[in-house]
Amino acid sequence: MQAEEVKRSGHSAAVAELAPQSRGRWKAIVALLAIVLIIGAGGVLYWNYAQTYESTDDAEIEAHLNNVSSLIDGPITKVLVDENQRVQAGQLVAVIDPAYYEARLAEAHAQQSQKAAEIRAQDPSVEITETSNQTGIAAAQAEVRTAEAAIAWAEQDSAVAQARLREAQANSAKAQADVARYKALADKDEIPRQIYDQSTATAQALNAAVDSARAAVDASHKLVDQRRAQLAEAQSHLTELTRNGPLQLAAIRANVAAKQADAQAAQAQVDGAEIGLAYTKVFSPVSGIVTKRNVEIGNHVQPGQMLFQVAQIDDLWVTANFKETQLERMRVGEHVSFTVDTFPGATIDGRVESLSGATGSRFTLLPPDNASGNFTKVVQRVPVKITIDRGQPAAAALSVGLSVEAEVAVGRGAEATAEGAERK
Repeated sequence: MQAEEVKRSGHSAAVAELAPQSRGRWKAIVALLAIVLIIGAGGVLYWNYAQTYESTDDAEIEAHLNNVSSLIDGPITKVLVDENQRVQAGQLVAVIDPAYYEARLAEAHAQQSQKAAEIRAQDPSVEITETSNQTGIAAAQAEVRTAEAAIAWAEQDSAVAQARLREAQANSAKAQADVARYKALADKDEIPRQIYDQSTATAQALNAAVDSARAAVDASHKLVDQRRAQLAEAQSHLTELTRNGPLQLAAIRANVAAKQADAQAAQAQVDGAEIGLAYTKVFSPVSGIVTKRNVEIGNHVQPGQMLFQVAQIDDLWVTANFKETQLERMRVGEHVSFTVDTFPGATIDGRVESLSGATGSRFTLLPPDNASGNFTKVVQRVPVKITIDRGQPAAAALSVGLSVEAEVAVGRGAEATAEGAERK
């Protein structure tokens, strides 16, 4: 009995010693299984995240930085903005001394008035010359017609004189024949001597008439020659007017055109002087924040010299440089969420607008040349432009150049965009 009791008590003691060891082993197994499950779940979550998101901290806020430059030279008389001041598009920001440009404009106006007066003085000469040419040509044509008519009359008078000469010659010949006949009869005393004397006197008179008619014919010939000379002179005058009139008119028109060109040049000088005067007032081309103020009152500025920069903070975007291995499933329009150190805990939404056509290294001063022989493969980064959704309070306070941590929901842009809208 006693031996059995000792045996039972020894077995109970052994069981009591084994129980804590079994519980410790099971706890270790359970802990190990829990760790495995946690690691597995974490791996699954990481794998799922890696399949749906691409992120980078190589990103920053960017905006258009517009240079406000002087377009003319001159001393600055007013500076109306200061560093970090907000300006609106078209706001006056600086003034250049306008005195020199006002004087240039006054001089240009004076030259323009002078050229306009020269045109007014020269322009009527075109019409006057044209009218004079037409009148001269008409008069010359009339002279030609008058000369032609005078020749016709002279030739007609010459024909009449020649007819009269022939008549006188015929009468003279008859009279000479009568004298010879009457002389023979008078010598025979068959007729009175008085009849012979009368015939002789008649013959002499008719001879004189022949001489007179011959002189008239010669005079008519000379008159015809004179009329022909007058006709030739009138025709020459008409030819001269017909030929030189258009040339003279063209020369005057060319002179007027030259004056008009001078007037246009004077107008261009006026326009240039007005532009120069307008450029004495410098306006901001865009709305934004003034940065890099490089001008003070009294500075003499040159054309193209930068006076300010204006950062267009109303049109910000993010440039995120993703590795080329992250771009396989990234598409335009996919949702992006990003944070900035300035506002910890605030998440800002945006979307992928475009991917650059070249890697960032291609824009460096000395881009890599893999054909040189010193090739080392380096994972390249590609700039991705991300636009920022409107209406976000945190987005309204962003500044250019802030560092960004961006996360793109690749492969499910529309779904992620809806989720981002629900979060807001």
